[in-house]
Amino acid sequence: MPAKLKLGMNLGFAINKYVEPEVWSRLVAEEMGVRNVQLVADLLNVFLPDDYVLRQVERINASTQRYGLNVTSTFTSAFTRVNHFMHPDAETRRIWLEWFKKFAKASVALGAKSTGSHFGILTFTDFDDVKRREFVIEEALKLWKELSWYCRDLGMDYLTFEPMSIPREMANTVEDTKELLERLNDGAGLPFKVCLDVGHAPHPDDRDPYRWVRELGRVSPIIHIQQTELNHSRHWPFTEEYNALGIIHGEKLLEAIEQSGAEEAELVFELSHREAWSTEFRIVQDHKESVDYWRQFVKD
Repeated sequence: MPAKLKLGMNLGFAINKYVEPEVWSRLVAEEMGVRNVQLVADLLNVFLPDDYVLRQVERINASTQRYGLNVTSTFTSAFTRVNHFMHPDAETRRIWLEWFKKFAKASVALGAKSTGSHFGILTFTDFDDVKRREFVIEEALKLWKELSWYCRDLGMDYLTFEPMSIPREMANTVEDTKELLERLNDGAGLPFKVCLDVGHAPHPDDRDPYRWVRELGRVSPIIHIQQTELNHSRHWPFTEEYNALGIIHGEKLLEAIEQSGAEEAELVFELSHREAWSTEFRIVQDHKESVDYWRQFVKD
């Protein structure tokens, strides 16, 4: 049977632009025409006071319910792209574990069935020392697994990690991603899965984004989609202008998903508009055109 597909919206586009839940909920539902959202930590950073976080969860729930949105997952984002579980300092790693537990608890309160992030980021000092590198990786594995048992008790279904851009950020090739996934699932409380990004094919020997989907789509229930050029991660919208330049096309992506053996997947728009006159005022329109393009292929 063909994979069951749905469209989702990563709320990274709203950071510092549309931070009010009432605003981004209306934009996603009424302007962009999407019902599923991936909420990002930069819109609900649980380092903030607990009572504030609770009030924000209630506010977000009220807004998403009003506009018929589903928070299907949560994820870290631009300002939380830090070392976290691979920080060289053990105390800092434990602090981030508590942060992820709070974020998972808030995520469940919003209705999310999974949460995720990059696996962690090594410093140059730790990466360049082979013994130290493996030690920090092992420490990160322990923390992720501890988190997985906590998330199981919360009622989550699975956790995800995203293949990143350089070796220090982990999962830099298809084979490295498979190996890391296997290590994570050894003794985990919940299944670990992958959050693919069609623009994250960074290794010089592994640049074909469709190979990543064919090889890992079966274990990637969430796929970040963006228009991009070969050898880059542009996070362009799927407009006529950028579709003429880019390498990500609906027919080819759906074919790769089918070839992967995936049963279902949420294709989540992760588009970026830098603070510039050329893009600042096109955010909503570019998202709308991107959704219109993908509605040719995904009807939910």
